[in-house]
Amino acid sequence: MSRFSTSLLGEAQTLLLATDGSPFSEGAMQEAIFFGQACKAKVIVLHVVRIDTESLKAANDRLRRKRQEIAPYFEQVRKMARDSGVECETVMVGSSVPEHAIVEQARMRKADVILMGRHGKAGRLYLMVGSMTSKVIGLGFPMVLVVPSEALITGAHMLVAVEDTPGSRLAVEEALSLGMCCTTLERLTFVSVAKRQNGLDAARKMVEDVCVRGRGQWPQIEFEAVAAVGHPSNIIVRAAEERGVDMIMLGGMSAGPLPRMFTGRVTKEVCGWAHCAVLVVTA
Repeated sequence: MSRFSTSLLGEAQTLLLATDGSPFSEGAMQEAIFFGQACKAKVIVLHVVRIDTESLKAANDRLRRKRQEIAPYFEQVRKMARDSGVECETVMVGSSVPEHAIVEQARMRKADVILMGRHGKAGRLYLMVGSMTSKVIGLGFPMVLVVPSEALITGAHMLVAVEDTPGSRLAVEEALSLGMCCTTLERLTFVSVAKRQNGLDAARKMVEDVCVRGRGQWPQIEFEAVAAVGHPSNIIVRAAEERGVDMIMLGGMSAGPLPRMFTGRVTKEVCGWAHCAVLVVTA
């Protein structure tokens, strides 16, 4: 089961897979097990049941039914983990605000990354990623990996979206550090998008400077700088698809005084449109 000897998630020790048990979570489940194996990390599989009733009895009845329904899925995941030599824990909780419960559980259990599945591609913002995935991304957890159901991360080629914000700078540093911990990484593509033509030179300099740093650190890896003018989501997603990248990495939606290329809408669009997994990094 080893597709790569070390991990695109660096030295992660605990991974939290937030799942609804549907086929849309299959890609995320597979990657959680593979990353757990590659990082020698513990995988926590979390299912959150939405509780909308004020009645304690009704809430307990709903939790009991859901526990019975999710039991075969949990057993399937535990078997996969056992067969892969991965430590795995399954957890089910009830909450009136499931996205908050997911992030609270991740923080409480000291997870390094939250993994979530994604429904198919769509052209409308509210359909781009599942509403739960979208809400979790918006809560600013340090690392959220969104995995399409058919995605396969081989560890050979990553694309990093670059802008002058704390989250993006952290994404760049995380990407550059992969030269040390991911032995199968062959190529890193850095993309910066200017909204207008007069910003193109600055965008180009930003990614070229990153590539110069990278080549100095990791001469065995190929570095590519891409700068363009236009809509960031379209350019990032098209560049990733044309190059067949394994994963896109971009900064999250943290607030700040600087103009931001990757607004909440752009982050969600990239997560929803990309053919591959997307790792959202928030400072």
